[in-house]
Amino acid sequence: MLKLLFIGDIVGRPGREFVRDRVARLRSEHNLDFVIANGENAAAGAGITAVIAKSILESGVDAITLGDHVWDQRGWETDITQIERVCRPANLPSTCPGWDHLIIEHRGFRLAVFTVLGRQYLGMKADCPFRCADRMVDQLKAQADAIIVEVHAEATSEKQSLGWYLDGRVTAVIGTHTHVPTADAQVLPKGTAFICDVGMTGPYASVLGRDVAPVVSKFLDGMPRRFEVATGDVRLSGALIEISASMARAEKIELLTVRKPA
Repeated sequence: MLKLLFIGDIVGRPGREFVRDRVARLRSEHNLDFVIANGENAAAGAGITAVIAKSILESGVDAITLGDHVWDQRGWETDITQIERVCRPANLPSTCPGWDHLIIEHRGFRLAVFTVLGRQYLGMKADCPFRCADRMVDQLKAQADAIIVEVHAEATSEKQSLGWYLDGRVTAVIGTHTHVPTADAQVLPKGTAFICDVGMTGPYASVLGRDVAPVVSKFLDGMPRRFEVATGDVRLSGALIEISASMARAEKIELLTVRKPA
């Protein structure tokens, strides 16, 4: 049995510092074989930089995925091509820089991961996540022993639909982006682990990781404001998945939440 931890969107300094401080201990406590983290909000809540990506990888994370904030930080479109173990969403235009998937290996077991962006309520130019997933699975099934698909999307219906669509063809379909952990972790009938959203890793005394007051005020009057990353009630949230090495199917999935001591 292999164990994977998929860490939800790392938000700002509070999130990445907690990852740095806690991942090594989690690897030991849970006997983890793989750790994957979404890092698209790691730089001040929007995007990622080369320095931050390297720091997250050095903390014990094996692979970093990204989402709709992939290009928010200046220079990242160049840096992404220089850093291994970081991949952009696979359904962005093929002309975009960076890798569209990663394959990581442990104990001779090859684990592939890729991300697809949803198209409901997201404004990025992206191909159909379902057709992209078909293409990526066909490409990777001969190169890897198991495939993890991250669906970075707004609509729960789109995430659930992709989970059912891929059931039995991949080991897990993991939802990210909305920053709120959901209570629907399950192994689907044909052996694919699924959860709508693993939540965020960052400050939960917030609105999706940002200071509460300016967000509430904008809802009240519509005026633009700067949304700083909050600092209170920092948690690491992710999905813990057990994978049968012989069958490459998920045996168990559960939401894992770790709170930073006050």
